[in-house]
Amino acid sequence: MREAICSPTDDGTNDVRRWLAGVAEIATAVNKPVPLPVLLDLVAEKACTLMGYELCAVLLANDSRDALVIEGSYGLTPEYVARVNTDHPIRLGPGPLGEGPSSRAFNSGKPLAIEDITVEPMFRPWEEVAREQGYRSMVSVPLRVAGTPAGTLNCYRTQVHTFAADELELLITLADQAGIAIETARLRDRERDTIADLEELNESLTAQHRLLQEAEQIHRDLTSVALRAAGVQGVAAALSGLLARPVLITDPAGHPLGSAEKDGTRLEVPHVEQADETGSERLTELPDPEGGPRIVAPVLLGGELVARIWLPGRLVDLGPLGHRAVEHGATVAALELLRRRTALEVEWRLRGDLLSDLLSGIASGTLGSRAQTLGHDLSRPHAVLVIKADTATAGTAEANLAAGTGPADVRRLLGIVHSATDGVRPRPLVTNWGEFVVVLWPDDTSKNQQADPVTAGHMIRRAVSRTLNDSTVSVAVGASCSELRDYAAAFRVARGALELAQLRGGRDRTVTLSELGVYGLLLQLDDPRELIRYADRVLAPLRAYDSRRDAALIETLRTYLGQELNTARTAAALYVHPNTVGLRLKRIEELLGSPLSQPETLLQVQAALMTEDVLGHAWPEHAQRLG
Repeated sequence: MREAICSPTDDGTNDVRRWLAGVAEIATAVNKPVPLPVLLDLVAEKACTLMGYELCAVLLANDSRDALVIEGSYGLTPEYVARVNTDHPIRLGPGPLGEGPSSRAFNSGKPLAIEDITVEPMFRPWEEVAREQGYRSMVSVPLRVAGTPAGTLNCYRTQVHTFAADELELLITLADQAGIAIETARLRDRERDTIADLEELNESLTAQHRLLQEAEQIHRDLTSVALRAAGVQGVAAALSGLLARPVLITDPAGHPLGSAEKDGTRLEVPHVEQADETGSERLTELPDPEGGPRIVAPVLLGGELVARIWLPGRLVDLGPLGHRAVEHGATVAALELLRRRTALEVEWRLRGDLLSDLLSGIASGTLGSRAQTLGHDLSRPHAVLVIKADTATAGTAEANLAAGTGPADVRRLLGIVHSATDGVRPRPLVTNWGEFVVVLWPDDTSKNQQADPVTAGHMIRRAVSRTLNDSTVSVAVGASCSELRDYAAAFRVARGALELAQLRGGRDRTVTLSELGVYGLLLQLDDPRELIRYADRVLAPLRAYDSRRDAALIETLRTYLGQELNTARTAAALYVHPNTVGLRLKRIEELLGSPLSQPETLLQVQAALMTEDVLGHAWPEHAQRLG
């Protein structure tokens, strides 16, 4: 061993110099940014070169401190290192693998040397790997880091060797230096990790500061839109500038409310049906096979979907600031729409007052100027359109309540109709009359109008269906009025046509008077009193008999006429025996004083029943008043 550190011609000075040089090399490595595994390999190498050993390993306790793991080595093969660490681990607890020389040196804090491992029982678990590696003797010296056991320095020789006391002293000194080096390297690693953490934290704080600044800019830009009442178009323009992409804002039916292009690109109005398939309370990404994916954000007002914001791209590319901008934009858009809705409420109230006076039949000289103030020229012809939600049994407040149709739904329907007709010029007058929405539609054939009244009725029905999904409305198209005094009669006739169509089971229809045939003619009678008296005179005997006997003669007569005078089909429709129908028909003929086989009798009965249909539930009131 002494031959490794001292030549025959010197006096021991050279071996001290080499020893110090080796320690200095370890210290130099510590002062450089050398990774710990490289430093441990260097310690193992210097132990071999300074002491004349063939093999050396530095073992450190694992994190759980239940085993020693070879972390650095010199001369050992990677296969040996792997087999010891995995197949023959050096345990620090009880058991055969915890009784080896390295475990004892670690636990006792004293070096442990074996001259010949082949005769040492404690080394038997590692005898096979030692023979394959080719060493016969070994020494294990404890390593301490900051006064705490941290591992061992193991040195091996290929021949049987006795480790002298001075040799062990040198190994202890080297192990102490190695412990200092390991502690220094770990401190440097922790310092480097701390610096990296601080740098990462600084970058994070810088990024957060930048995000806060950008978020503040988003807040300022969108708040500015709200303060200066720039409208939905202003929201679209602000979002487009913040997100550097085109923006489109539509109402629930898909009509554009605001649009801003970017670099010459403008978003087209998307398919609303596709948006309806998504949840309405969060940002959603929708595929678009033609224009690429779209991002859609709901604009909610009191839980009601009042608009949608559309952007090109994918949610993952929007980023947190983009999400914040869109959400803030949706809030400002909701405020703008609330502002707009409030203004519309005032305008609708003024229109409602105007319509109320107009339909009263009193042609006041101020009506024209009041309409002009609201942007409507009633000196031009206007067709009267009457719109009402379809219900299971229309015509009664109870039926409307059961079907979920109330004042709030009428206001919502009014908003949909207003949005659907907002771009029409000249402007239609849109307001409500109780449970009806009334539209005075410009109908000047000499002008280049956008749609005729019937087409307008179809357009309104489609808009309602798109916005309210399964809900439908029916539209009655009344007469075109050129004089203010004509609107009251036109409204009365159109309303009657609409109620009659709904009473007869009609849904989602655009009704014209020409479609109603004789019913349409009856509705247009200005003074139906004589017809009412006539109908009452014809049906009174049957009604009186039904009241006394509960015989359902009028119901049987209606069904009989509806079944084309076929007794069998009438019986099936009424769920009674054909003989019962025959007896009822005979009683009807007796009360009428003439057989139903005569055309004149059928005409009289049909006219009376049609009059009752036109008057609807007002029949008893009319009959009592005129009787």
